[in-house]
Amino acid sequence: MTKTYDAAYFQRWYRDRGLTGRAALARKVAMAIATAEYYLERPIRSVLDVGCGEAPWRAELLKLRPRLHYRGVDSSDYAVARYGRSRNIALATFGQLGELRLGAPVDLLVCSDVMHYLPTAELRRGLSGFSEHCDGVAFLELYTDDDAIAGDKLGFLPRSAAFYRRQFKRAGFIGCGSHLYLSENLHANAVALEKLR
Repeated sequence: MTKTYDAAYFQRWYRDRGLTGRAALARKVAMAIATAEYYLERPIRSVLDVGCGEAPWRAELLKLRPRLHYRGVDSSDYAVARYGRSRNIALATFGQLGELRLGAPVDLLVCSDVMHYLPTAELRRGLSGFSEHCDGVAFLELYTDDDAIAGDKLGFLPRSAAFYRRQFKRAGFIGCGSHLYLSENLHANAVALEKLR
């Protein structure tokens, strides 16, 4: 069965079920901003939100950093048609990020609840462009075969945490905890115990 990311999908999984409440999202956003700013040693100025859907991160980011430049990309025709102009969302698949160039690298790249649904070839294709899209910190939230997930399990691909760490390392990102990863540009800014290898 093929998944369609239409209005009904977003209503079902993000509003009706309320799997990720506003308070939890606000905490994630605050943590991602604080971590990025800690390693960058300055306020963040730009964010790329990959697989952003209706762009729930945008409002929370702008509450904390009203002047930042937000750009979202998503493969949902519905989300782009409905919110593309008002929320700065472009139509693109994850895999296309390996070839697309969306301007200067961002301070914070967000990819939440996307990668565990992607076939390996598309995952690798998209990740190959991450280092050109981000020279700061990436928030890469996803679940592995060790996690008990609640929510949309259709198309979920159970892979190991080690598999994802290898893919992120190949793309130039090393973990620093809580779904956060440092770009190659920031590796030297972290001491040994901050880096999760």
